Amino acid sequence: MEKIDFRKTMKALYLPPAGRFVVIDVPAMRFLMVDGKGDPNKAKSYAEAVEALYSVAYTLKFMVKKELAKDYTVPPLEGLWWSDDMASFVAREKDKWSWTMMIMVPDFVPEAMVAKAVAAAGARKELPALPLVRLGTYAEGLSVQTMHVGPYDAEGPTLMTLHGDFLPANGFVESGHHHEIYIGDPRRTAPEKLKTVLRQPVRRK
Repeated sequence: MEKIDFRKTMKALYLPPAGRFVVIDVPAMRFLMVDGKGDPNKAKSYAEAVEALYSVAYTLKFMVKKELAKDYTVPPLEGLWWSDDMASFVAREKDKWSWTMMIMVPDFVPEAMVAKAVAAAGARKELPALPLVRLGTYAEGLSVQTMHVGPYDAEGPTLMTLHGDFLPANGFVESGHHHEIYIGDPRRTAPEKLKTVLRQPVRRK
């Protein structure tokens, strides 16, 4: 049975070049989602959200393999980030941040199977954030993205260049939340080698 790796089959979305910005049209996709607020390094709700997402995502993967005879690598964790006061976001005052953490659900997976996987994950383990997990469609559309290599807290200069230089120089304005896709696993990868897709939905002026 062939295993699908979406980072390869959807390379343009998950593996942009490092060191330069590219414009891309992102199709509407379905995600397991959990909404929350607070510092991801300190908020218990963040850790619980990520645990619930991964638990459901892996339960779903094995359910699909058994019932649909299709195998795939669980897509990477993604996050939408914003603040009511964007100055707090730029200043990295993380306790004031809001977020939606997400893991993509392949389009060949029936919605009923997702609900079944949520129930199965909850039956196997107590997951405080499980009631918050929802299946939603995110239509991002026109976006600008790049690959950041290094620690998460070193993203600032790249984001300043994106928002302060690239977008105005190319006639774009922001039209949605800052989006990050975590290609690297911080538990297994040195901070300086972490890879994170930085994406900003835009519209033309």
